[in-house]
Amino acid sequence: MSFSAQDTAAVLTQALPYIQRFSGATVVVKYGGSAMDSDHLAGFAADIVLMHSVGIRPVVVHGGGPQIGEMMERLGLETRFVDGLRVTDAETLDIARMVLVGRVNRDIVSAVNVHGPLAVGVSGEDAGLITARADNPELGYVGTVDTVNTAIIDRLLDERLIPVVSTIGADPTGQALNINADTVAGILAGALGAAKAVFLTDVEGLYADPRDPSSLISVATASSLEAMIATGDLAGGMIPKAGAAIHAVRHGVASAHMVNGTTPHVLLLELFTDSGVGTMVQPDSPEQEAGL
Repeated sequence: MSFSAQDTAAVLTQALPYIQRFSGATVVVKYGGSAMDSDHLAGFAADIVLMHSVGIRPVVVHGGGPQIGEMMERLGLETRFVDGLRVTDAETLDIARMVLVGRVNRDIVSAVNVHGPLAVGVSGEDAGLITARADNPELGYVGTVDTVNTAIIDRLLDERLIPVVSTIGADPTGQALNINADTVAGILAGALGAAKAVFLTDVEGLYADPRDPSSLISVATASSLEAMIATGDLAGGMIPKAGAAIHAVRHGVASAHMVNGTTPHVLLLELFTDSGVGTMVQPDSPEQEAGL
């Protein structure tokens, strides 16, 4: 498909009010799943740099489930999940720490820095960013976030840098813990006062019926997502994503978005066009919060 100069001008004109609206705002982007393969990483990095160039303050929070699973398979180890969360014994923790901090984080930072010295890799263990606890013996060394100290992120943003956060946290004794990246993104978005939290997934968004592609939910509220979890309409890996979106919008984030990260330039489509894509999660109305 070719575009004329007029088409290009029309797209830029449509983007202008959104650029003006979000200039100076923090946007937390959770990056993970199939979108993280080498075919999509360069495009994702370019989109993050474009956001930064027009005045948005992006913070990237990444997972690395497929990469961890791949490494475990190569080592002949079995992967088990409970409610969409990886069961993490001591050996799995070592692998997760190595893959997330030593490989995936470096790959993202390098891809962004092709465009200039902008990205800085940060682990949740750095400067007390994420303090967590392991409170589910069934999951092993999987952390539940206790506190988030955003000082290091705030400092990087003030220096016009792009933080890239890997989600290995630590308990008060220094024990490393693996933490779900969706959960961290939602909590960090609230703590930073982000304007948006965007979760890049492997599907278009949330579906009323996962077997029916036409049942995509364009707009949801925190309460409606809670109801879907309670009734079992959401399961597996969508539970932590929905929970993260709920936390974000209930802690001051104007909206959370679940979009297909394999769609080219999906971040720009979501931020800078009238149509939007995927599922947008909004806070409950005052009436809903009052139970009316």
